[in-house]
Amino acid sequence: MSSLVAYEDSETEDESLDQKKEEATRFCTQNEDVRKHNFSEVAPHPQSFTSEPPSALLECGDFSNSKNDFIHQQSSFNGERIYCCEKKAQEKHFKVQAAPLSPPAAQGKISSSQPVPQMPQNFGDGLQPAKRHQTLPTGVRPYIPKRQRLATSVETAHPESPADQVQGNQTRESQILLEVSARVKPYLSLKPGAAGIPRRLLMSLGGHQGQVNTVQWCPVPHISHLLLSASMDKTFKVWDAAESGRCLKVYSCHSGAVRDACWTPCGRHLLTGSFDNTAVITDVETGQQVVKLDNQFKVMCVALHPSNPEVFLCGGYSSVVKAWDSRSCKVVKVYKAGIQQTLDILFLRGGVDFITSSDCVSRDSADRTLIAWDFETTAKVSNQIYHERYTCPSLALHPLDESFVAQTNGNYMAVFSSQQPYRMNKRRQYEGHKVEGYAVQCEFSLDGTILASGSSSGSAHFYDYQNARTLHTLHAHSQPCLCVSQHPVLPATAATCDWAGEIKVWH
Repeated sequence: MSSLVAYEDSETEDESLDQKKEEATRFCTQNEDVRKHNFSEVAPHPQSFTSEPPSALLECGDFSNSKNDFIHQQSSFNGERIYCCEKKAQEKHFKVQAAPLSPPAAQGKISSSQPVPQMPQNFGDGLQPAKRHQTLPTGVRPYIPKRQRLATSVETAHPESPADQVQGNQTRESQILLEVSARVKPYLSLKPGAAGIPRRLLMSLGGHQGQVNTVQWCPVPHISHLLLSASMDKTFKVWDAAESGRCLKVYSCHSGAVRDACWTPCGRHLLTGSFDNTAVITDVETGQQVVKLDNQFKVMCVALHPSNPEVFLCGGYSSVVKAWDSRSCKVVKVYKAGIQQTLDILFLRGGVDFITSSDCVSRDSADRTLIAWDFETTAKVSNQIYHERYTCPSLALHPLDESFVAQTNGNYMAVFSSQQPYRMNKRRQYEGHKVEGYAVQCEFSLDGTILASGSSSGSAHFYDYQNARTLHTLHAHSQPCLCVSQHPVLPATAATCDWAGEIKVWH
C-alpha cells in the first residue's frame, strides 16, 4: 500500500467506483454500436475502448499491479470482447467464414500503443473483397443513368417495335383463314339443300374507287364467308361479306386495272390478271406475291386448271393464250388463233379441253367466236360452235350436267353441250336481261338449278335452268350490274357488283 500512496493524483474510493461504472456503461454502449453497424467498416482499434486507468482503481486490492500491467489486462479484455462480437456479426450477416483473428492470448500481449490487426471483410477469394448485394430501403428509387431513362421513355411512347408490329399484323391477318363465321357455321354440318332466291338487301360494301369487274365467294366451305372483289382501281380485296361486312385485306400488287380474279381451290391464294400485263398469285394472309408473271399483253381473263391448280391460262389483248406453270414460272404451252382479243376462258370437266371466247366476228358467221382447244396438244378441236354474230363476254360451266352457257351481246344466254361437237341447244335461251356491250358475267348455283346473270340496266336476274323461265328479278343497282355470285353454303344468298364500284350482299 506504500507504493499506492506515493501517487499524488489518487482519488477517493467513491469516485473510483463511479468511474468504474461509467467505464463499463461506455464499453457496452460502444459494443452495441459496433453490432448495429454490422461491421461494414474494419473493426475499430481496441484503444478506442480503453481509457487511461484512473488512479483510484490502483487502490483496490484486485488492481494491485503496476500501471502497465493494468493497461495490458484491460487491452486483452477489450480485444477478446471485440473478437467475439465481430465473429457473431460476420456469421449472422454475411454467412461467410472470415479469416480468424489472433487468439486473445496473443492480443493480450499487445500494448496500448500498438494497433490491433484489422480483420478482413468477407474475402471471396482471399485477395479481393466480394461485392455486396445492396438492398435499398423501402421508398428509395435506384439511380438510373440518363441514357437509360431516355431509352425507356422512347419505348414507352412506342411500346411495339417494328418487328413486333409486323408479327402482330401477321397474327391479325392469319385470322382471315382461321376464323369461321357464326352465320356460316350452322350450315357446315347440314346436307346442302336447294338454292334459294335472294330478295332483300343484307349489306352494302363500299370502298372501291373504280368499277368492280367481278366478285367471287371462297370455294372452301368453312371460310366461304370471304368474298373476293377485283376492280379497275388497281386493287382487289377480301371481305367478310356474310356477317360483319368489313374489308379484311386490300391487295395492291398491280400497277394497272385488275380485270379478273379467282380463288385457288385451297383458298389460301388468289390468282389475278391485270392491264399491267402481269398475272399474280398472292397469299391471302400475308398479301405477299407468291408468283408474278409477265404476259407481254394486257390480261383480260385467267383460269386455273381443274386437276392441276399449279397450271393456269392467261388470255387478253393478244392472238395467243398462254399456259403458265407457277412452280417454274415458265410458259409451258401457247395456243395460237387468228383473233385480236380473248374475252373469257372456261375449262371443261376434267381439264382435257377448254373453251375460249373472242371478239372476232365475221360478216356472215362467227366462226371464231367460241373455240374449243385440246389442252395437251394445243390443237383446235372446233371453231364452229356458235354461229350467231354476237360476241360472248363470259362463260359458265354447269356443275352437274354436261353443258355450259355463254353470255351473248344478243341479250340472252345460250346453252351448249360440253361434249364434242359442242352443239348449241336452240330451244333453250335465257332472255330478259340486257348486255349491250358490257362484260356482264353469269353463274350457276352450286346445285345447278338456278342460273344468275347481271344486266346493263343494274338488275340481277335469276332463271330456272331446266325450263329457262325467269324466277326473280332483283333491282340491285342504278349502274350496270356486272356480276352475280351465289353463295356455295348459305341458301338464298348472293353478292352483286356494279359499274360504280359498289358491292351488295343479298339474302
